Amino acid sequence: MMNRKKTVFFALAGMLLLSTGACGSESPKRTTEQGSTEFSYDSINSSEKTKQIQQLIDSKFYYETDPAKQEEAYYDGLIEGLGDKYATYYTPEEFAQSQEDDGGEYVGIGATVSQNMETGAVYVVEPMRGSPAEEAGLLPEDIFIEIDGVKLTSDMELEAVVKMIRGSKNSTAHLKMYREGEDDYLEFEVERRVVQNITVDYEMMENGVGYIKVSQFIGNTADQFREGVDYVISQGAKAIIFDFRNNPGGLTDVADQMVDYIVPDNTVPEGGDPSKPGLLLEMRDKNGTILYYDYAKDGHEVMLPMAILMNGNSASSSEIFIGSLRDYGKVVLVGEKSYGKGIVQQTFPLSDGSAVKMTIAKYFLPAGSNIHETGIEPDYEVEMPMEKLRKLSKLPHSEDPQLVKALEVLGMDPLPAAETTEETTGSTEEKTTEETTGSTEEASTEE
Repeated sequence: MMNRKKTVFFALAGMLLLSTGACGSESPKRTTEQGSTEFSYDSINSSEKTKQIQQLIDSKFYYETDPAKQEEAYYDGLIEGLGDKYATYYTPEEFAQSQEDDGGEYVGIGATVSQNMETGAVYVVEPMRGSPAEEAGLLPEDIFIEIDGVKLTSDMELEAVVKMIRGSKNSTAHLKMYREGEDDYLEFEVERRVVQNITVDYEMMENGVGYIKVSQFIGNTADQFREGVDYVISQGAKAIIFDFRNNPGGLTDVADQMVDYIVPDNTVPEGGDPSKPGLLLEMRDKNGTILYYDYAKDGHEVMLPMAILMNGNSASSSEIFIGSLRDYGKVVLVGEKSYGKGIVQQTFPLSDGSAVKMTIAKYFLPAGSNIHETGIEPDYEVEMPMEKLRKLSKLPHSEDPQLVKALEVLGMDPLPAAETTEETTGSTEEKTTEETTGSTEEASTEE
């Protein structure tokens, strides 16, 4: 039994252990508000039914059984039954991989992938700069059809697909991909190698405006972000543009640290609670109990004009950053409405090295709003054509309509037009290859 969704990034790091009742005892039956009896895994009825099913398998099932798969499916089923599309059971191997994702490097092709919640399709959000995926020509929105000859199905978990994409260092992943507009599937041979998790890129643009792109939120992102902010300020930046397009989110406390570096301490946003100056984030469980909160406290503030670029793949911790700076009146928002994920998952390690992740709370922004399933609307809506979105990381800034609009609303000078190079008159195959070696990578939203 497969969970309907999975995402490669944790929404909140957690190190709590789940406790279980005594083995073999019968739990008292509880009745839900709807009047139905609540399921209990160790009740007499559940135990007897499990035994009956196992006896039928042992006596009637034609094929050989795999006890390890049966056990994994059992735990998968407990989590699947929650009806929480963000919940998952991790085997010890999957949990170790998830922890690796939050570190500084891993072996893979260098592309963050996501899963469409309606179709089950797994697709590239954006390849990382300089990664094997970028070098091979993978582009955003490319959909995985086959990996090393194995055809993907709609019920596959995202973690299982990621495991297939990854592998041993210096091996090759053979990928068959669907790309909108192509008559047939595209095939790629992509080397697997050690990929550095560089999550923040920054530069000074020709017009004296700092540009900082954040691709996800992992353990090293806050340090890289502060380094980028300090750099553009030291270079005399007249304004800063933060790019959170295609950023799926990640660690919540990392987003808080980044917001803290921008906003002042001990101030109250418009519409916020006067008794909570400097509030960055609150998480509340189903009973309204506050599980987590954080306040601006680092004594640092950025006083420059600022804008954020955003789109429908800006999710979770990205929305915390975007919404918090909006609430404090620090930025203008340019692009397209964000994804709309205002709930928090926590991962609970289990005693055998496995883990479970489930939704535990909603989060609330500094002014008190929750954006789950509604997203954040930009101040200036600017659509990005698909042909430009696919080549976003190599698109000249002067040809990026959302960035151009951000410069305009900030009152900054426009960028000089990008130099054009003479187009070669090679064959159709050559042109296609040239186009597909565009860039892009990294992000993991749930749709």
